Amino acid sequence: MKPPEQSEREIWSLPTRQLGRRVLVYPQLDSTNSLALSLGHDPANHGLVVLAQEQTAGRGQYGRTWQAPPGSSVLMTMLLFAPPPLRRPAVLTAWAAVAVSEVILQITGLAAKIKWPNDVYLQGKKVCGILIEQRNGGGERTPATAVGIGLNVRQPASFFEQAGLTLGGSLLSVAGREFDNDEVARQLIVRLDDDYARLAAGDFGTLEALWKQRLQLLGRDVTVETGTARHRGRLLDVTFNAVELDTGEPQPLRLLPEAVRQIVACDR
Repeated sequence: MKPPEQSEREIWSLPTRQLGRRVLVYPQLDSTNSLALSLGHDPANHGLVVLAQEQTAGRGQYGRTWQAPPGSSVLMTMLLFAPPPLRRPAVLTAWAAVAVSEVILQITGLAAKIKWPNDVYLQGKKVCGILIEQRNGGGERTPATAVGIGLNVRQPASFFEQAGLTLGGSLLSVAGREFDNDEVARQLIVRLDDDYARLAAGDFGTLEALWKQRLQLLGRDVTVETGTARHRGRLLDVTFNAVELDTGEPQPLRLLPEAVRQIVACDR
C-alpha cells in the first residue's frame, strides 16, 4: 500500500515518552491499521500514530466493518515494535481498552465497562472497538503490531437510531455534550504512552487490576466461549495468565485469555 501524499496530512508531535511523538493526521484513509502496517518494515516507526477523520474501509474484530461519519470519531492506530511480553493480544487489548475507559472517565465523569474482549461500553452503549493486527518480522526482525482504536465521539443518538444500531452510542449521545475529537485523541495517546511505559518497566499488575475492574464479571455466573467449546460457571479470576472458571468440578477450569472468544454474564 502506498502511503498518501505528504501534502494530504498534518503532523503532530506530542511530548510523550515513546508513543505519539509523531502523529500522522489524514482527512481520509481506507484504514488506519492498513497504513500503519504498511510502515511496519521499519522499527524506527515504533510509537507512530496514524489518525484519520474518516475511514472508507475500517475493519473490526472477526472481519466486521467499522463505519463512522466523517469527523465523528477518533479513528487511530498505534504502531508498535514491542518485546514478546507486550505483544500478546490479551495484554494489548486490555491496555487499549483500559486507556479508553480511563480517558472516558476523565472527560465525561462516567465509568465505562469493557466487554470481552475488545469493546468499550458506556451506560449500555458500545462507544469503542479495538482491533489488534500483527505483521510477522522476517528473520530476527521484531514483528510490527497495529493497535487500532475506533472511539465514537460526536454522533447524535439519532444517527444510531436511523442506522438500526440499538447498542451503538457515542460520548455525545451518552454524556449529552460535545467533545473535540482532536483533544480526545491527544488525551488518549498520552494515556496509552503512560500505561505502555509502566508495562515496559514490568508493572503488569496495575493494568490487570484496572482490566478486572472494568470487566465487571468477577464472581458472576458466566458463559465462556472458545473457538471450539462453551463453558458455564462462576468466574473466579481473570489475569493475563488465565481465565479461571468454577464449573463444579474439583479443579477450576483454566483457559489462556487468547483462547477465549467471549465471556457473557448469564444474569445480564
